[in-house]
Amino acid sequence: MTDSAKPMTKGQILAAIAEKAGLTKKQVDDVLSAQAELAYQQAVAGFTIPGIGKLAVVQRSARSGRNPATGETIQIPAKKSVKFRVAKAAKDAIAPAAD
Repeated sequence: MTDSAKPMTKGQILAAIAEKAGLTKKQVDDVLSAQAELAYQQAVAGFTIPGIGKLAVVQRSARSGRNPATGETIQIPAKKSVKFRVAKAAKDAIAPAAD
């Protein structure tokens, strides 16, 4: 795939997985929906998708920032944020390190 290629649509992803796994697109859609739902429920504890990465909730501390429109310094409150850490296997498969 080149840099100018368009990302796959949901239908294309379902069709590709269904063909490879010998399942129907509806079955694949059900599996992916169940995986997403489980990931949302388990994100606080950390949810790993083997070979892809890990979804986790992290606490961001309060900090000061700037309003880009006025340049005024503002306080940004602490909050929870969702992070995704890409697995080493995925990094190596997508963008291998130069030797």
